[in-house]
Amino acid sequence: MKAMDVMVRDVITVRPDDEVAAAIKLVAEHDVSALPVVDDGGKVVGVISEADLMRREEIGTKRHRSWWLEAMTPDATLAGEFAKAHGRKVREIMSDTVASATEETPLGEIAGLLEKHRIKRVPILRDGKLAGIVSRSNLIQALATSDVAAGSDGPSDRSIRGELLDRLDEQAWTDFGSRNVIVRDGVVYLWGLVGSPQEHKALLVLAEQVAGVKSVSDETFPAY
Repeated sequence: MKAMDVMVRDVITVRPDDEVAAAIKLVAEHDVSALPVVDDGGKVVGVISEADLMRREEIGTKRHRSWWLEAMTPDATLAGEFAKAHGRKVREIMSDTVASATEETPLGEIAGLLEKHRIKRVPILRDGKLAGIVSRSNLIQALATSDVAAGSDGPSDRSIRGELLDRLDEQAWTDFGSRNVIVRDGVVYLWGLVGSPQEHKALLVLAEQVAGVKSVSDETFPAY
C-alpha cells in the first residue's frame, strides 16, 4: 500500500501569519496532534505541533532553569524556547523543518519517517503542494485491514476509495472526509467520529452505493 491509499485528504491547515491562539483552538477542536503550515500558494512551509505548544507563558509551563544551567545553555536554544513560550504568530513558533512524502510513497517508508523524526503525522505532497496527511493512526487502520484477501475483478480499491471520498466532499451534511476511509478487496472501512445517528445511516448508504463496494465495515463511533 502507498500513502494515497490511506491518507486523509481534507487537512486542517494554518498560515504563517495566523494567530497562535487560533491554531491552538483548531488543534483542540479537531483533536489533531499537529497542523501543517501552508503559504498562499499551498506550499508546506512548516508544522505547528502539540510539542511546539507545550511550554507556554499563559498556562505557566514556560521552561525555567537554575542560573548556572541557563548559563551553560546555548543562546540559540534559549532564544528558540523564548519564541515558543511567547510567540503570538504561527511563524514564530512553528517547526520549519518538515519531513514529507508523496502519494506514491510506500507505507513502509512513511513508517520510517515517523520513527526517524519522532513525529505523529507526515504531510503528503503533490507537485510540492499539500495533498493530504498520513498519521500513525492511519497506519494502524491499514494494519487492522491487512487480513483481508487481495485480488478483485472489479474496480480497484484505490478507485473505489477515490470515488467515495469525492462523493463525501460533495455532501453538505458531513465532513467525514476529514476522518478516514480505507478500502481493501472491495470492503470499505469507515473510521472516526460521527455526529448524529442520521449522519451515521447516510454514510453507510453512501458507501454502499459506490460501484465495486462489496461490503462496509463500520468502525465509526458516535460523538452524540
